[in-house]
Amino acid sequence: MTFPEILERVGSLGFFQIRHLVLLSIPVLMMASHNLLQIFSAATPAHHCRPPPNGSGDGIDAPHGLDPQALLKVWVPLRPDGEPERCRRYKQPQWHLAQPNASLPNGTQLDTEPCQDGWSFDHSMFTSTIVTEWDLVCESRKLKEMAQSVYMAGVLVGGIVSGTLSDRFGRKLILAAAYLMMAVTSTCTAFAPNLMAYIVFRFLSGASFSGISLSTVILCIEWVPMPLRAIQSTLTGYCYTIGQFILPGLAYVIPEWRWLQLAVSVPFFIFFLQTWWIAESVRWLVLKGKPEKALWELQRVATCNGKKEEGNKLTVEELTFNLQREITSAKSSHSVMDLFRVPALRLITCCISLVWFATSFAYYGLVMDLQNFGVSIYLVQIIFGAVDLPAKLVSFLVTNYMGRRTAQMASLLLAGVSILANMFVPKALMNLRTFLAVLGKGCLAASFSCAFLYTGELYPTVIRQTGLGVGSTTARVGGIVSPLVSMAGELYPSLPLVIYGTVPIVAGIATFFLPETLNVPLPDTMEEMESGRRKGGRRRRQQQQQEQLQAIPLKTPEQGKFGI
Repeated sequence: MTFPEILERVGSLGFFQIRHLVLLSIPVLMMASHNLLQIFSAATPAHHCRPPPNGSGDGIDAPHGLDPQALLKVWVPLRPDGEPERCRRYKQPQWHLAQPNASLPNGTQLDTEPCQDGWSFDHSMFTSTIVTEWDLVCESRKLKEMAQSVYMAGVLVGGIVSGTLSDRFGRKLILAAAYLMMAVTSTCTAFAPNLMAYIVFRFLSGASFSGISLSTVILCIEWVPMPLRAIQSTLTGYCYTIGQFILPGLAYVIPEWRWLQLAVSVPFFIFFLQTWWIAESVRWLVLKGKPEKALWELQRVATCNGKKEEGNKLTVEELTFNLQREITSAKSSHSVMDLFRVPALRLITCCISLVWFATSFAYYGLVMDLQNFGVSIYLVQIIFGAVDLPAKLVSFLVTNYMGRRTAQMASLLLAGVSILANMFVPKALMNLRTFLAVLGKGCLAASFSCAFLYTGELYPTVIRQTGLGVGSTTARVGGIVSPLVSMAGELYPSLPLVIYGTVPIVAGIATFFLPETLNVPLPDTMEEMESGRRKGGRRRRQQQQQEQLQAIPLKTPEQGKFGI
């Protein structure tokens, strides 16, 4: 008797499963808020150099009665679009510009210098952000991007550490600890006294994000029957999508970044308390020599599902005996190096890792730079979240009817082309630019959805989890690198788009070298995979030989006689 059969006895789809999945899915609504929080908490409002305190810069007060707008023209040059220069000011005040309708003669070049007295920010949309509080503009702009990269580095480190801790201390304990860590570190972020403290707390929040993600996936799969896992996975994924609608709503109502940070952090204290009702993984309990605890969990599930008598019939000996095969299989370990030992796995690992990297890299490159579209940042975020709904549905249909490789390749190529196309669209056509960006983001969301399924089917059972781990790790690396690439726009404005668009296209081409897995039996071991690859190669060669023979025209006796 396998674990699914034991689960069927105590109730595979009852009140317990509904409650269990609801308790695990609700926190996912708020996880999107932390992943994308810097879109709003690190927004950069319009800004310009602040004039000297006395108005003249040389210890002499400015002329009496000079209004702020006139003083601004005296100190800050104008850009071609008529807006004040953001990072430069005149070395000497130009008092003649204070006169109405005054302007510089054509071709006049005056000496300028970096801002010396700080910046003035437009607070009409955001009361405060980390940018306005710590002046993260001009030469310090890269610190804003670094803060997001450090957060993604925390997600990467958390994924590695939480996986090891989860295997040692249990999925439920690590989930509870991750909830508490997210609540504490994110709350501390709201009270960060300086940028360094902010970055440290964000790193820890990113690490806790991974702990929540990993434990949630495992505990959902553990207690749901196999035929319903695809539906459960889709519904949980849609919780993250809905969370993308919650964030702009909160940001609109709470324009002060510290209060916004606090609003998305406090709920995790509640999520920590609700883990008392979440059941631990039975497989993990038996594997760790705690069959009595595993039996207690199963009996608790049976009682909750109205099958208390069936639960009471189970014994420790029966449970241990029936799960012995799964215990033996779980104890067989495989390292990351095994992914490169077999030639077929080596090709798969290289190509699918590029797919994960490119998807995450381009995804965060788009969603973290919404201000560049010239449309309301709240509206664009809602549209970006809404496009995930049809994108994931289309991805589901294409992967199931046209194949995994086709879906993965098409989503990446179309995403890359959409991003590159924005290079040739004038900034005045903001609606078209936004449409192309939304299309690209939807394709990348579909790519993410397909990558999870495709990666799981490409690897043999014995090393499937390791393969998924490598793919997830390369995705985190893409998330770390992505904010740093946006700084290349300071050298050449279109360069980030070139990079963000080219990488998915290269990954889409690499997908062509991966095998199709639709309706293909999955190997359990690496030996089976290599054997199947050799058999497949022989079959293809035999088929090619038969086609060549069929292509040779039949010879008449006269042609054969003369050697024609």
